Amino acid sequence: MRSLLSLLLSGVLILSQPTEGSAQSDSGNPETSDTAAGTPALLVADKIFITPDNKLVAEGNVEAYQGDIKLTAESVVYDREAGSLSLTGPIRLDEAGETTLLADSAELDSEIQNGLLTGARMVFDQQIQIASVQAVRAAGRYTQFSKVAATSCHVCADGRSPLWQIRARKVTHDQVERQLYFEGAQLRIMDLPVFYFPVLRLPDPTLERATGFLTPSIRTTSQLGTGIRVPYFIRLGDHKDLTLTPYISSNTRTVYFRYRQAFKRGRIRLRGAFTRDDLRPDENRGYFFADGQFSLGKGYRLKFDIRTTSDDAYLADYTPFNPDRLRSEIAVERIRRDTAFRTGFIHYESLRDREPQDEIPSRVFDLNYRKRYFPKSVGGEVQLAFIGHAHQRTSTEDVIGRDIARATFDAEWVRSWTFVTGLRTDVRLGAAIDTFDIRNDSAFPSNVTRTAPRAALTLRYPMVRREQNGARQFLEPIVQLGWANVSDSDVPNDESTFQEFDQGNLLSLSRFPAVDRREDSATAVVGLNWARYRSNGWEALATVGQVFRSEADPDFTLSSGLQGTTSDLLLAGQLRNGKGLTVAARGLLNSDLSFSKAELRTAWSKGGTSLSGSYVWLEPDPVETGGDEISELWLNGGYRIDQNWRTTAYARYDFSESEPIRAGLGVTYRNECVQFGVTLTRRFTSTSSIEPTTEFGFTLAMTGYSVESGGKKYKKTCS
Repeated sequence: MRSLLSLLLSGVLILSQPTEGSAQSDSGNPETSDTAAGTPALLVADKIFITPDNKLVAEGNVEAYQGDIKLTAESVVYDREAGSLSLTGPIRLDEAGETTLLADSAELDSEIQNGLLTGARMVFDQQIQIASVQAVRAAGRYTQFSKVAATSCHVCADGRSPLWQIRARKVTHDQVERQLYFEGAQLRIMDLPVFYFPVLRLPDPTLERATGFLTPSIRTTSQLGTGIRVPYFIRLGDHKDLTLTPYISSNTRTVYFRYRQAFKRGRIRLRGAFTRDDLRPDENRGYFFADGQFSLGKGYRLKFDIRTTSDDAYLADYTPFNPDRLRSEIAVERIRRDTAFRTGFIHYESLRDREPQDEIPSRVFDLNYRKRYFPKSVGGEVQLAFIGHAHQRTSTEDVIGRDIARATFDAEWVRSWTFVTGLRTDVRLGAAIDTFDIRNDSAFPSNVTRTAPRAALTLRYPMVRREQNGARQFLEPIVQLGWANVSDSDVPNDESTFQEFDQGNLLSLSRFPAVDRREDSATAVVGLNWARYRSNGWEALATVGQVFRSEADPDFTLSSGLQGTTSDLLLAGQLRNGKGLTVAARGLLNSDLSFSKAELRTAWSKGGTSLSGSYVWLEPDPVETGGDEISELWLNGGYRIDQNWRTTAYARYDFSESEPIRAGLGVTYRNECVQFGVTLTRRFTSTSSIEPTTEFGFTLAMTGYSVESGGKKYKKTCS
């Protein structure tokens, strides 16, 4: 408040200086000067005059400005001899939209260190308002309010009580520390006393980060009973903080933590929890997640994401995460226009019941370096790559404990020509050398080195058609002839056990996800791309494709659609209506005109209503599905009833087992000063370590206040 009143006093002193015979300001303008803040101050009024007893008076629409600070009053009287400043209201002091002080009148000393304001009301950041009978200014930094009512709810002029308010005998605002200290505080809801606090400290809303309690929540589950979470935020500095969240119920004693710190070149975040509960008596349970990234200079970045847990069921019991594996990684990367480098170490922790930890490749090392050249002598582009990979199992048994390391050197030349007829031709020539080191598997040689040359010719003929209504259609037939020869295939298939056939790899010479397996035959691909666009936002896209090969590859799974010499027919499409609806579908149609794999995704949003869903069907596959059919539906939706009420829901259903997997429902209410939410979720599935669970959650938070001029979304009206 001192800065707000200092600008007024500076303007008053300027106007009074000529009367005393003092020198004018350096600017030569009696209405402006440079204050301690370093910016000019301006005082304007309908009438400004000096009284016979040497008092300066400004009357009628008095306004004082300095930067983004503004003061308005009905009249101002400055008595230089007495060193006092009198303001008659209504008085309004605005500081950069963060703090607004309203008063009926004010009596202050010339140093603006002490004074009295009557009928004072202060609004912080258009959120919390404090109304009092009077306010006393002391020591240049403290403002003491007497007989206070504080709230972030909109207060109507008809005298109706706000939804909630804090009544206090006295409130002290520390302008330097930006803290509010309440004495004899009483929390009232609908004007009914609920809690009493002898003393209470709250940060004012202009302080972005302050130590204190955050919004609590109540959680009820069928396994842990009813408990409450009370987060406590600890500000450790300008760039780091710690949040501790005790979770107490009849069956558990848990403490969650989150630590964050920002550095000049990066950031880190640590999350976790420690638990003692009745589900596993006498056991210490918990989890720990850590992630961050740092700039190492010259374009290099260090990234890490560490995840671990005490047991398979902990995350499902205590967090919203429910993964079946935890993936931890630390990596260094640099991406440039013509080069890409990435190396990292990955660790997998299995949470699956039927997957022994020592039998999965849990330790993985990857190295990937790629370089592009554009030789003028032959044209086109040359791509060079070095790929290194190693994975290790903790088991040392033969076959079960197999470990593999491989290195790949790859070179490829690509060039395109477009003829005057519109025909586009792409040529690719490449070769790779793979070397493998295989351990703990007597069925394969210890060392294998192989070569894999390849070549492809792709022909495209894009066509465009313009319709009379302004729509445009694109049609592009595609034909590709390819060849690949792998000199040795006597290596285990450890990385390419799952394959996917889609638009992204339709024209690839190898559709295996990793280079431990490569396609080894002559191939032909026939495809067709079609698209139609309208100016009103309608879009439709479709892709049809099929692969033919001279020899079948037995390493392709049944559901991949790539078995045999003729692949399944790839069908993919997308539709957008320009009004919030998007539909995407993809499927593989086999020779008997039935789908071996199908996926449908849709999303629709309009106004306050949103709906999204996806359906996946996969035929029984002994490798990818364990011989079971997969048929699942996911649905998510939300509906805004009005500006205050909103509902959300989600569900996941397994049609192959004819049973639900998960379901949830949520309702939230929000106005200008309060927000609460209720959630109900149910997990139906069970394993040897996870039981079906029902969970109920409740949160309540006090939200921001909207002043009359704010025009906030949740502003309340008094009609």
